[in-house]
Amino acid sequence: MANCWSTNGQQLISQYSTGVLGHQPSLQSSFPGGQPLTCTDAFGGWHTMGDLLLGFSPSCTPRAVPCVPRSLCLSNFSAAHWSHLHPIDMFDSCNAKNFYHNKALTSPYPRSRVERTHVPADKVDWLAEWKDYQPVEYTAMSILSGPQWADPQVSDKSFSPKFNERDGEVERTSWNGLYVVENGRPRNPAGRTGLTGRGLLGRWGPNHAADPVVTRWKRDRSGNKIAHPVTGKNILQFVAIKRRDCGEWAIPGGMVDPGEKISATLKREFGEEALNSLQKSPEEKAELEKQLQRLFSQEHFVVYRGYVDDPRNTDNAWMETEAVNYHDETGETMDNLPLEAGDDAGMVKWVDISEKLKLYANHSYFIKLVTEKRGAHWSEGPGPECPE
Repeated sequence: MANCWSTNGQQLISQYSTGVLGHQPSLQSSFPGGQPLTCTDAFGGWHTMGDLLLGFSPSCTPRAVPCVPRSLCLSNFSAAHWSHLHPIDMFDSCNAKNFYHNKALTSPYPRSRVERTHVPADKVDWLAEWKDYQPVEYTAMSILSGPQWADPQVSDKSFSPKFNERDGEVERTSWNGLYVVENGRPRNPAGRTGLTGRGLLGRWGPNHAADPVVTRWKRDRSGNKIAHPVTGKNILQFVAIKRRDCGEWAIPGGMVDPGEKISATLKREFGEEALNSLQKSPEEKAELEKQLQRLFSQEHFVVYRGYVDDPRNTDNAWMETEAVNYHDETGETMDNLPLEAGDDAGMVKWVDISEKLKLYANHSYFIKLVTEKRGAHWSEGPGPECPE
């Protein structure tokens, strides 16, 4: 038996035991609210998350600092706590509370007339008691028709998903840790959305995407970098596409296919949406592949991994992404890759980066992180003060 303390000081009594299969321990915990939670962690039970979340050694001896299991910290604490638990710097201090659920609460639901049950701000968190919560059930007919890339209904007796682990070729783990499964359905770790089912999303639980943020410096006709007249910082540009489904500008990206490496998804989606690779001849595709390989083998860094505040999210299905910045420092590589919209993109162009950007989901936040990393212009002002 080992004692653990949550980030807010509440003591959690946890029993750690070795699972039957390999190193799959099962963890049964009693958490605030009193209801027991049983989950299986295929990654080893307790996990480190950056420098702030530390777990147990194999002997289950507590380390020097308090610890919490991933399932508890992600599923049973408010979004305000998550910035301290995620392995990368997900939030700025001002946006932590409002980051997750904004667009995921909007009505009508995309490509439908379905109105979500209204969720007040103080009821989004699953810890907030709401006995009369009656979300609307909705899964689009395009999903119920059973396309190959979508899960069956949970009620389908032939469907036995392995949530919180890799399920064959399907990745059902979450970047944000273990999520709760209730009555056979995953529960959105960010809180209530006012709608159950899957909406337009194919997978129960996390639906994984990849977003390549391709950037270059804005330059004048002589090839010199252009600085912003107020901040004096150089201006970055990124490749943006206009989505056909909603008309919003966004980072070109898409879903990770079963068994596909994220690095392959990033390159494939950029080629399909920003370079129209699907419509190229075999000879053109071969040449395009060489240029893409050159771009995607350059210096890059992971901007973000985790939950996405997407209007398609429901209580039982949600979007997650890995956003990666590929920067063309000289601009020479992208000069040889003429932009051409394709696949899900209606338009494509280079866009100057600034705080005035209004992009799909929380893509503006990803772009802001890139400017911070590159020391580029973002805002003319010092930035808003955090509200009380």
